[in-house]
Amino acid sequence: MRTLRVQHETVYEYDAAVELAHHLAHLRPRPTPLQQIRQWQLEIDPVPDLELPTATEMKADFGPAASRGDGVWPVTVPPGVHQSQDVWGNWRAAFSHARVHDHLRVCSGFVVELRPAPTLQLFASPAWEEAATRLRYHPGVPHDEAVEFALPSVYAPRSSTLAQFAREAFIPRQPLLAGAMTLMQHIYRRFEYRPSATSVATRAPEALAQRRGVCQDFAHVMIAAMRSIGLAARYVSGYLLTQPPPGQPRLVGADASHAWVAVWCPLNGWVALDPTNGVPAGQDHVTLAWGRDYADVAPLRGVIRGGGRAQPRVAVTVEPLR
Repeated sequence: MRTLRVQHETVYEYDAAVELAHHLAHLRPRPTPLQQIRQWQLEIDPVPDLELPTATEMKADFGPAASRGDGVWPVTVPPGVHQSQDVWGNWRAAFSHARVHDHLRVCSGFVVELRPAPTLQLFASPAWEEAATRLRYHPGVPHDEAVEFALPSVYAPRSSTLAQFAREAFIPRQPLLAGAMTLMQHIYRRFEYRPSATSVATRAPEALAQRRGVCQDFAHVMIAAMRSIGLAARYVSGYLLTQPPPGQPRLVGADASHAWVAVWCPLNGWVALDPTNGVPAGQDHVTLAWGRDYADVAPLRGVIRGGGRAQPRVAVTVEPLR
């Protein structure tokens, strides 16, 4: 068992006053079979407006210190934050500001316990063609939960170019997990990590053409390539514990948000792979949320009136407790 403490701070210093703002955050981590959340708190400055929730929100809002059987205790959020879960079970927090303000600070902190993932038997998985056939629509036949993650999305569409790239790894009759591992290695070895090469709006086809980008781009390329040959993969947002150079102290705020891929296999369920680092996701990976692509699980997004131009300052610290 590994225990990590995570702190994620986002700060906006607006160069013009903001008159009205509505925000949605995916910052509360979700429990999984391999990770258990021990506590989570959210801090927001300025304090959100104390709006009355709707009847639907009141049913979905579990309050500032509630457990609902998901292993999260305690949960602390400011007044005015309305929590709910989306269709995939991710936690989201909505809040608004109707008072004039010149900055926004959102800080999420939690402690998580991580179990090691089971050893993958790559060549024991079925041939990828069989899995793709199973994911197609068959009238009157129950479909797998993964079907919706085989469909195209905004950031991870299907294309013939992406399918061609996928087939370099998924040769005929290749076991599904062996092919996914090979595709992950292709992205890791052939793509250059360069933050300035792409933006938050870059889609998989453009990232594939450039062969450079960041973890979000690499995840989208792998997901879109697999979808283009009929397989299912989903986008996972979270954090990665990075190791400082030998003899150097761990720096507060030096870590970063991260993204990787979960591949669906009929025998193994969802298997998490990290194309940015070329490894299966393990006890250094902390899951926040998952969806079809980045658009479903952006850590923080909003609509504001005013504000001018402002780039966020983001600081993430992931530190081992044991």
